[in-house]
Amino acid sequence: MTFRELETAPQSVELSEDDAEMLRTSKLVHVARAWGGGWDISPTGMVGAVQVGELLIEVRPKDKVGLSRLMFMLGYAADPGFREADTDAKEEPDFFAAIAHSFARQCERALQRGPLSSYVTVDDSLRVLRGKIRVGDHISRHLGLPIPLEVTFDDFTKDIAENRILRTAIRIVLDLTAVPPAVRERLSRLDRNLDGVKLLPRVAPWPQWQESRANAHYIPALRMAALIRDGLSVESGKGRSRMSSFAVDMAKVFEDFVTTAIKESMRFFPGTVHAQFEAHLDEPRQGERPRTTMYVDAVYCEAGIPRVVFDAKYKASQFGSYSNADEYQMLAYCTALDVPRAWLLYAGAGSPRIVKVRNTNKEIVHFPLDLSLSPERLLERVQNVANLAHARKNSV
Repeated sequence: MTFRELETAPQSVELSEDDAEMLRTSKLVHVARAWGGGWDISPTGMVGAVQVGELLIEVRPKDKVGLSRLMFMLGYAADPGFREADTDAKEEPDFFAAIAHSFARQCERALQRGPLSSYVTVDDSLRVLRGKIRVGDHISRHLGLPIPLEVTFDDFTKDIAENRILRTAIRIVLDLTAVPPAVRERLSRLDRNLDGVKLLPRVAPWPQWQESRANAHYIPALRMAALIRDGLSVESGKGRSRMSSFAVDMAKVFEDFVTTAIKESMRFFPGTVHAQFEAHLDEPRQGERPRTTMYVDAVYCEAGIPRVVFDAKYKASQFGSYSNADEYQMLAYCTALDVPRAWLLYAGAGSPRIVKVRNTNKEIVHFPLDLSLSPERLLERVQNVANLAHARKNSV
């Protein structure tokens, strides 16, 4: 069963009560009783896939945006060093197969020379001396008995943060029911290569790692592991019910991607870009705080003074016309921050369009970003916006 994210018409399917209840928790689809029996399934507005038993439901992005492009935007928003090759551009027939194939490919590249090893500091209780005795711990825990010894030593091991992250993410993918057998075997072999590496709790924060020359070949796989941790879930319900789901909010994905890309594109200019910039529309009364607070996606400032406003709208245009509400919002930003121009970046094809607001010195630039472009061309287009915005920041 496949939907486009903007579809509203439901499709009907036969489900057990337990499976229907599990689907409701996926955040990807609405589930309601259908007239005459069965269940009506319709998208919530998010993008991804969910599988319960033999039923696989996919909600695909608009404008033919494939999974590789989606994963690129997710990865780039988290780290501007993320590149298209890091997701493996090959498109599989469904979301879960594509994620599994891409991650297996990255892990194989990371582990091609064997698991990374490093020195780590270990605190342990041993019957023989190794390293240094932790005298205070030894006395308090063993009341003067000679053994075991509380010691600290440096151990050269593969049980390090990077390998723990990879192995845990591999296990998350292996839990999916829709992984093709050939890819499952590749992931199982990778898991065996990391034998002896501890698994991380899936609900707790994962350890931090520092980019270095030693782990440079791990970085694409580590970035993708973080995407898997944040986007994938596998849950068990009553009886034999089991659900695998991957769901993301494309509006949030697009907003985060645009904000990060604008920051990167303007880093060579003298000012700074602030995400979710707090602004106030009203002048507060004496002794009171402002009542109308706004948060702008990105604001370019010089010496602390706002110069340019950027806002990302994934669904800015509807039915071939521009949304008046978006223009009212941009005018409010320009007025409150006293800047001459707002750049409205929306997902779609077409040419830029400028709206000059009557009886003001404000203008709103509608600038499309075609998500079907290659990542390289998409980033070039954002760089174009940054260059134009900086060049025209003081004039209308």
